[in-house]
Amino acid sequence: MLGATMPPCDAGVIRATPTFPAGLSQQRKRLTLAATILGSSMAFIDGSVVNIALPAIQQALRADAVMTQWIVNAYLLLLGALVLVGGAAADLYGRRRIFLIGIALFTISSIGCGLAPNITLLIVCRAVQGIGAAVLTPASLAMLGATFDEQERSKAIGLWAGFGALTSAAGPVLGGWLVDHVSWRAIFLLNVPLAVIATGLATAFACESRDPQARALDWRGATAIAVSLSSITWGFGAIPKFGFRDVYVLGALGGGTALFFVFVAIEARARAGAMMPLSLYRSREFSGTNALTLLLYFALSGALYFLPFGLIRLGGYSATQAGAALLPFALIMGSSASLAGGLADRFGPRLSLTMGPIIAACGLALLGLVDLAGSYWAGAFPAICILALGMTVTVPPLTSTVMTSAGDAHAGVASGVNNAVARVAGLLAVAALGAVLSASFSNHLSGIPPAQANDALNAVMAGHVSSSKDGLAAFDGALRTVMWTASICAGLGGCIGWISIRRTDVARSSRPL
Repeated sequence: MLGATMPPCDAGVIRATPTFPAGLSQQRKRLTLAATILGSSMAFIDGSVVNIALPAIQQALRADAVMTQWIVNAYLLLLGALVLVGGAAADLYGRRRIFLIGIALFTISSIGCGLAPNITLLIVCRAVQGIGAAVLTPASLAMLGATFDEQERSKAIGLWAGFGALTSAAGPVLGGWLVDHVSWRAIFLLNVPLAVIATGLATAFACESRDPQARALDWRGATAIAVSLSSITWGFGAIPKFGFRDVYVLGALGGGTALFFVFVAIEARARAGAMMPLSLYRSREFSGTNALTLLLYFALSGALYFLPFGLIRLGGYSATQAGAALLPFALIMGSSASLAGGLADRFGPRLSLTMGPIIAACGLALLGLVDLAGSYWAGAFPAICILALGMTVTVPPLTSTVMTSAGDAHAGVASGVNNAVARVAGLLAVAALGAVLSASFSNHLSGIPPAQANDALNAVMAGHVSSSKDGLAAFDGALRTVMWTASICAGLGGCIGWISIRRTDVARSSRPL
């Protein structure tokens, strides 16, 4: 009965975003919105739930710290490198088609993750999940843009983002409960019913749309940046095992850096259809806000990756308790974002983009001081709340300033680039701060060979009963170093915000476009 009164889309594929199918009912629009929310929620849930499960996965699959990092890195690598290509593919080949392909990839790889017998296959499936997320997330937004007109679009995107925030908030708690009472494998298999419903809704009710002016995909640029990031990430991750002076480590870091400049050269030549137009960086505000994004999300991603290990291994938390411990972060961000946007409207983005990262830096520094084995309410809770407050102050004006600084014609591309920068920051954070954790751990266990210290760190992070008190104390000290390093990065982001954002020229940038 749902489709009985709904007009067909077959006769007229939507050829451009400003053109909408005549007579499309509100019911059909709402069901299309529901499909995009359910589809993108899989990526949002996976982005927040996996960190809580990492200690259990590492223990179950007998993985070392470096291989465990790649459970997150493989996902972020493909997501960060291909998210812009995914958006372009949706415009070129059809938003609904690419959305459904993304869901299929994400679902098949989720089943693979849930059934993976070893760490290698799990990492491969996580990489395919990253490709699926890079395809379905921008396609879901493009579907909304093609379904709702200008008067309805902001509300629809707001609902999409709001449900995304709710699923991100619920992810750690739900994931922790599944890890404790079912299995870590259940967090991946949870995606299957969501995918089935989203696929059914999109197939039955969503109209196809594409952009007739879309250009060929920038595969050369995507390949160059993906290989570059892979090399750099592997290089950082190999430092704990082989040392910084190892020829393979230096080769990976050097080769990855060289490939990054190759990527820049490719983008400079591909003036039409480039996945990252270099002309955008002529704007001081655009360059500054992306540098701020890189530093701030580097700090945040690194802290949220290693904090669950600290809560579980040092504080004795269960996975459910560790997930609940992070819940205030999501709740504060979800409930206070509109207020933060209003403050930025009143005082301009420069103040918010300076004070927000500095407040976040204070929260991270406090995480480096508290005793995770002590009272949660007197220790980790205040630090997490301060970190959340800093991010809440920063995120709304950061996103809108990026888009405004690029101009209306490039607002979508600018938003995509900024999103990709945030994902890349998380990728680099896990690898680089993992090297910091290992080096600091070795320093706290003076007199022990590096290889033996690396084994001791793996034993602590995997929760082996053989972990010594000295090993736990060294891990505690190393984790504090990681938090302080993240704090410095966030503080530097605030300095960049003060320097790069003009006092008056972008004063209106925090207002929704």
